[in-house]
Amino acid sequence: MKQKNNWQRCNKPSMALGGRFDFDALSESISINESKMAEPGFWDNQEAAQKLIDETNQMKTKKDNFTKLASELEDLKVTFELIEDDPDAGMQNDFVTEAEKLKKQLDQYQLGLLLNGRYDHNNAILEIHPGAGGTEAQDWGSMLLRMYTRWAEAHHFKVDVLDYQVGDVAGINSVSVLISGENAYGYLRSEKGVHRLVRISPFDSAGRRHTSFASVDVMPELNDDVEININPDDLRVDVYRSSGAGGQHINKTSSAVRITHIPTGIVVASQAQRSQLQNRQTAMNMLKSKLYELEQQKKAEEKAKIEGEQLDIGWGSQIRSYVFHPYSMVKDHRTNYETSNVDGVMDGDLDPFINAYLQWQLSQDNPE
Repeated sequence: MKQKNNWQRCNKPSMALGGRFDFDALSESISINESKMAEPGFWDNQEAAQKLIDETNQMKTKKDNFTKLASELEDLKVTFELIEDDPDAGMQNDFVTEAEKLKKQLDQYQLGLLLNGRYDHNNAILEIHPGAGGTEAQDWGSMLLRMYTRWAEAHHFKVDVLDYQVGDVAGINSVSVLISGENAYGYLRSEKGVHRLVRISPFDSAGRRHTSFASVDVMPELNDDVEININPDDLRVDVYRSSGAGGQHINKTSSAVRITHIPTGIVVASQAQRSQLQNRQTAMNMLKSKLYELEQQKKAEEKAKIEGEQLDIGWGSQIRSYVFHPYSMVKDHRTNYETSNVDGVMDGDLDPFINAYLQWQLSQDNPE
């Protein structure tokens, strides 16, 4: 029976939520925070107060969403039982539609529960750098930008292009974007690494198969309460005129800013804002995020040395292959998740890969 299969598809992820969601503990945490917010002098430290309010609002949203999904699941269960007792074609069709919709919502909610890292709730700064290969790699970079933009739009996230360097013939030399929305970094951190494309080149008159690479770097946009010490003497700041080569991607201003952190060689740039001051601040925020990621990487490498592990970390490791020819397949080399729906993936259908990564990471953190 089709409706029975749909009911099972909805009920399975809903049952799995019980292992990751403690409703009573969440309600208690909300109550504790609300008590703190009612105390005299709560606003004496405005920064701490706002942080607590934001944290409480996030917990309330999680609680409300869980309650809503639980109610919809119960309604679906009642409909399922009615259909079993008295089959009705119209009711069956409605049930199938609602079950498919609820299944997607449950999957999305379950995915969100896996995001428990310190900065998972933050916005994400995503950078794409084509590898060697000229036009082929630069075109691949622009295809990845489109893929992530489509994914962000489907999740109602905002995409702001911070820096866009156009390719020599097609595509991009590099691009930096800010993707804003709840859990943006938590979702997109799975994309950090090298992405490999195999296809018949549209730029090769002989119609030969080409392999292209592009690296994707993902960092959390850090809040002001995160302290990253940057010595002004360690910075080289260059101001230049935006070329406008990015077309619709940038504002054509003469106030672009490039900052080089001399000790690490990290370079960041912003040309999207209207003023030099705004671009400088944006670039400094990007540098702050990059330095934080570098420090986290150093800690992970040191921990691996102490524990005697061989750690494959860093943006140079190949994480995913996209094969357009001689067959259609996208495969993640960490989780082994794969799909033949290449067009869907390139149109932004990344959630199955993100979900598989988060599940895989959970298993790495908590081995049997």
